[in-house]
Amino acid sequence: MIPQDRHVPEHLFLVRHAQTTWDLEHRLQGTLDSPLTPEGVAQAERIGARLAASNVRTVCTSPLGRSLRTASIIADRIGADVVEIPDLAELDHGAMSGLTRAEIDERFPTARQQRAENRYGWAFPGGESYAQARSRARRALSACGWASQGVPLLVGHEMLGRMLRAELRGLDVGTALSLRHPHGVVFEIEHGVETML
Repeated sequence: MIPQDRHVPEHLFLVRHAQTTWDLEHRLQGTLDSPLTPEGVAQAERIGARLAASNVRTVCTSPLGRSLRTASIIADRIGADVVEIPDLAELDHGAMSGLTRAEIDERFPTARQQRAENRYGWAFPGGESYAQARSRARRALSACGWASQGVPLLVGHEMLGRMLRAELRGLDVGTALSLRHPHGVVFEIEHGVETML
Protein backbone atom coordinates (compact mmCIF):
# COMPACT_ATOMS: atom_id res chain seq x y z
CA MET A 1 0.00 0.00 0.00
CA ILE A 2 1.28 3.48 -0.85
CA PRO A 3 2.13 5.39 2.33
CA GLN A 4 -0.49 7.84 3.55
CA ASP A 5 2.05 10.03 5.37
CA ARG A 6 1.46 13.47 3.86
CA HIS A 7 5.20 14.12 3.86
CA VAL A 8 6.01 11.21 1.56
CA PRO A 9 6.68 12.65 -1.92
CA GLU A 10 4.06 11.58 -4.46
CA HIS A 11 6.54 12.30 -7.26
CA LEU A 12 10.27 11.62 -7.10
CA PHE A 13 13.30 10.34 -8.98
CA LEU A 14 15.31 7.38 -7.68
CA VAL A 15 18.94 6.57 -8.51
CA ARG A 16 21.30 3.88 -7.28
CA HIS A 17 24.84 4.99 -6.45
CA ALA A 18 27.21 4.78 -9.41
CA GLN A 19 29.64 1.92 -10.01
CA THR A 20 32.33 1.31 -7.38
CA THR A 21 35.54 -0.70 -7.21
CA TRP A 22 33.87 -3.33 -5.01
CA ASP A 23 31.03 -3.66 -7.52
CA LEU A 24 33.64 -4.74 -10.06
CA GLU A 25 35.11 -7.20 -7.55
CA HIS A 26 31.62 -8.55 -6.67
CA ARG A 27 32.11 -7.74 -2.99
CA LEU A 28 29.19 -7.02 -0.68
CA GLN A 29 29.41 -3.44 0.52
CA GLY A 30 26.47 -2.98 2.85
CA THR A 31 27.42 -0.15 5.20
CA LEU A 32 31.09 -0.39 4.24
CA ASP A 33 32.31 1.55 1.24
CA SER A 34 34.56 1.66 -1.79
CA PRO A 35 35.27 4.55 -4.17
CA LEU A 36 33.52 5.21 -7.46
CA THR A 37 35.33 3.93 -10.52
CA PRO A 38 36.04 6.32 -13.42
CA GLU A 39 33.01 4.76 -15.13
CA GLY A 40 31.01 5.41 -11.95
CA VAL A 41 31.93 9.09 -12.06
CA ALA A 42 30.88 9.19 -15.72
CA GLN A 43 27.56 7.48 -14.85
CA ALA A 44 26.81 10.14 -12.24
CA GLU A 45 27.69 12.91 -14.70
CA ARG A 46 25.37 11.39 -17.32
CA ILE A 47 22.54 11.19 -14.79
CA GLY A 48 23.09 14.83 -13.93
CA ALA A 49 22.86 15.76 -17.61
CA ARG A 50 19.70 13.65 -18.00
CA LEU A 51 18.04 15.41 -15.04
CA ALA A 52 19.20 18.93 -15.93
CA ALA A 53 15.70 19.97 -17.03
CA SER A 54 13.85 18.10 -14.28
CA ASN A 55 13.62 21.01 -11.81
CA VAL A 56 14.98 18.82 -9.00
CA ARG A 57 16.13 21.20 -6.28
CA THR A 58 16.86 18.69 -3.50
CA VAL A 59 18.96 15.53 -3.69
CA CYS A 60 18.32 13.25 -0.70
CA THR A 61 21.16 10.79 -0.29
CA SER A 62 22.38 7.90 1.78
CA PRO A 63 25.29 9.08 3.95
CA LEU A 64 27.53 6.28 2.64
CA GLY A 65 30.44 7.59 0.57
CA ARG A 66 29.51 5.97 -2.74
CA SER A 67 26.01 7.47 -2.65
CA LEU A 68 27.15 10.81 -1.29
CA ARG A 69 29.76 11.12 -4.07
CA THR A 70 27.16 10.19 -6.71
CA ALA A 71 24.68 12.68 -5.25
CA SER A 72 27.27 15.47 -5.14
CA ILE A 73 28.21 15.02 -8.80
CA ILE A 74 24.56 15.10 -9.85
CA ALA A 75 23.70 18.02 -7.59
CA ASP A 76 26.63 20.07 -8.91
CA ARG A 77 25.39 19.48 -12.46
CA ILE A 78 21.75 20.44 -11.79
CA GLY A 79 22.29 23.11 -9.12
CA ALA A 80 20.48 21.27 -6.32
CA ASP A 81 21.04 21.04 -2.57
CA VAL A 82 22.27 17.76 -1.06
CA VAL A 83 20.60 16.46 2.11
CA GLU A 84 21.92 13.35 3.87
CA ILE A 85 19.18 10.98 5.06
CA PRO A 86 20.71 8.34 7.38
CA ASP A 87 17.83 5.90 6.82
CA LEU A 88 18.70 5.70 3.10
CA ALA A 89 21.86 3.70 3.95
CA GLU A 90 22.12 0.22 2.47
CA LEU A 91 21.14 -2.88 4.45
CA ASP A 92 23.80 -3.76 6.99
CA HIS A 93 25.54 -6.89 5.67
CA GLY A 94 27.10 -7.57 9.07
CA ALA A 95 29.83 -10.23 9.05
CA MET A 96 29.47 -10.67 5.28
CA SER A 97 30.46 -7.07 4.52
CA GLY A 98 33.42 -6.86 2.20
CA LEU A 99 33.26 -10.52 1.17
CA THR A 100 32.84 -12.05 -2.28
CA ARG A 101 30.24 -14.78 -2.91
CA ALA A 102 32.98 -17.44 -2.86
CA GLU A 103 34.24 -16.17 0.51
CA ILE A 104 30.69 -16.14 1.87
CA ASP A 105 30.10 -19.73 0.75
CA GLU A 106 33.32 -20.79 2.46
CA ARG A 107 32.71 -18.98 5.76
CA PHE A 108 28.90 -19.33 5.91
CA PRO A 109 28.16 -22.62 4.11
CA THR A 110 24.46 -22.79 5.05
CA ALA A 111 23.62 -19.12 4.54
CA ARG A 112 22.61 -19.33 0.88
CA GLN A 113 20.03 -22.04 1.59
CA GLN A 114 18.69 -20.26 4.70
CA ARG A 115 18.29 -17.05 2.74
CA ALA A 116 16.50 -18.85 -0.12
CA GLU A 117 13.96 -20.22 2.36
CA ASN A 118 13.01 -16.78 3.74
CA ARG A 119 14.64 -14.01 1.75
CA TYR A 120 12.52 -11.24 3.30
CA GLY A 121 13.01 -12.26 6.93
CA TRP A 122 16.57 -13.63 6.71
CA ALA A 123 19.13 -11.29 8.30
CA PHE A 124 22.81 -11.05 7.43
CA PRO A 125 24.80 -12.43 10.41
CA GLY A 126 25.23 -9.44 12.69
CA GLY A 127 23.32 -7.31 10.19
CA GLU A 128 19.83 -6.63 8.87
CA SER A 129 16.99 -8.31 7.01
CA TYR A 130 14.77 -6.75 4.36
CA ALA A 131 11.93 -6.88 6.89
CA GLN A 132 13.95 -4.81 9.36
CA ALA A 133 15.09 -2.36 6.69
CA ARG A 134 11.58 -1.71 5.38
CA SER A 135 10.75 0.53 8.34
CA ARG A 136 13.89 2.53 7.53
CA ALA A 137 12.66 2.92 3.97
CA ARG A 138 9.39 4.38 5.26
CA ARG A 139 11.23 6.80 7.53
CA ALA A 140 13.60 7.78 4.72
CA LEU A 141 10.71 8.67 2.41
CA SER A 142 9.10 10.81 5.08
CA ALA A 143 12.40 12.51 5.97
CA CYS A 144 13.04 13.29 2.32
CA GLY A 145 9.53 14.71 2.00
CA TRP A 146 10.19 17.03 4.93
CA ALA A 147 13.60 18.09 3.57
CA SER A 148 12.69 18.62 -0.08
CA GLN A 149 11.65 21.55 -2.16
CA GLY A 150 9.61 20.35 -5.13
CA VAL A 151 10.30 16.97 -6.74
CA PRO A 152 13.27 15.30 -5.01
CA LEU A 153 15.93 12.93 -6.27
CA LEU A 154 16.82 10.06 -3.94
CA VAL A 155 20.28 8.52 -4.28
CA GLY A 156 20.66 5.20 -2.52
CA HIS A 157 21.31 1.50 -2.95
CA GLU A 158 19.82 -1.50 -4.70
CA MET A 159 18.64 -3.49 -1.68
CA LEU A 160 17.12 -0.62 0.28
CA GLY A 161 15.83 0.70 -3.05
CA ARG A 162 13.66 -2.41 -3.36
CA MET A 163 11.94 -1.46 -0.12
CA LEU A 164 11.54 2.18 -1.21
CA ARG A 165 9.93 1.06 -4.46
CA ALA A 166 7.70 -1.41 -2.60
CA GLU A 167 6.43 1.40 -0.39
CA LEU A 168 5.93 3.87 -3.23
CA ARG A 169 4.31 1.40 -5.62
CA GLY A 170 2.35 -0.73 -3.16
CA LEU A 171 4.19 -3.93 -4.16
CA ASP A 172 3.97 -7.31 -2.47
CA VAL A 173 7.20 -8.69 -1.01
CA GLY A 174 7.86 -11.20 -3.78
CA THR A 175 7.58 -8.59 -6.49
CA ALA A 176 9.71 -6.10 -4.57
CA LEU A 177 12.52 -8.62 -4.02
CA SER A 178 12.67 -9.37 -7.75
CA LEU A 179 13.37 -5.74 -8.67
CA ARG A 180 16.71 -4.72 -10.14
CA HIS A 181 18.31 -1.28 -10.32
CA PRO A 182 21.39 -1.17 -12.55
CA HIS A 183 23.95 1.58 -12.17
CA GLY A 184 23.23 4.64 -14.31
CA VAL A 185 19.46 4.08 -14.45
CA VAL A 186 16.96 6.71 -13.25
CA PHE A 187 13.47 5.72 -12.13
CA GLU A 188 10.70 8.30 -11.97
CA ILE A 189 7.88 7.33 -9.64
CA GLU A 190 4.70 9.39 -9.62
CA HIS A 191 1.53 8.39 -7.77
CA GLY A 192 2.73 4.79 -7.61
CA VAL A 193 3.62 4.52 -11.30
CA GLU A 194 7.27 3.85 -12.15
CA THR A 195 8.97 4.87 -15.38
CA MET A 196 12.60 4.19 -16.32
CA LEU A 197 14.29 7.22 -17.85
